[in-house]
Amino acid sequence: MNTTTSLPRRRLLTLGLGAALAIGVGPALASRGERRLAFTHLHTGESLQVAYWQDGGYVADGIAAINHLLRDHRSGEAGAMEPQLLDLLFRLQQRLGLQRPYAVISAYRSPQTNALLRQSSSGVAKKSLHMEGRAIDVRLPGDAMQALLRAAHDLRGGGVGYYPRSGFIHLDTGPFRTWRG
Repeated sequence: MNTTTSLPRRRLLTLGLGAALAIGVGPALASRGERRLAFTHLHTGESLQVAYWQDGGYVADGIAAINHLLRDHRSGEAGAMEPQLLDLLFRLQQRLGLQRPYAVISAYRSPQTNALLRQSSSGVAKKSLHMEGRAIDVRLPGDAMQALLRAAHDLRGGGVGYYPRSGFIHLDTGPFRTWRG
């Protein structure tokens, strides 16, 4: 092995990775720093702004606070929200430069609540990802909704449903697909 040629190549690769992270190619995937999310739950009136990731790992207290806020507001039951969903929300927030909290309509749903909702609406899936903590329905003010919809389509991070009559966007970590409700 010729160390005179591999050292510059290794250094070049290291500098290239650092530059890629610095310009934002993967801000949600960087191992250092902090990831924060802010939510306002429209049904409970509760708000939260919290770091859920710091210095290379998920923050247990931050995740617990998010799980509590995003609980099933009908039953009070909290589920474990999937960290990949939080990362998707963070990436969207970064991409859009969002300063406002996500207005949450629904996140975790107990199986009982999901069954109840299915009885009154044809738009509720029998095996909804809400029951697995893998889905959230959110609203943003004004033009930010359309920007969020476009960014979610571009990221292709999971399912993206747009419900213009109800004024919300469904995001989940299932396979990429889109629909209009």
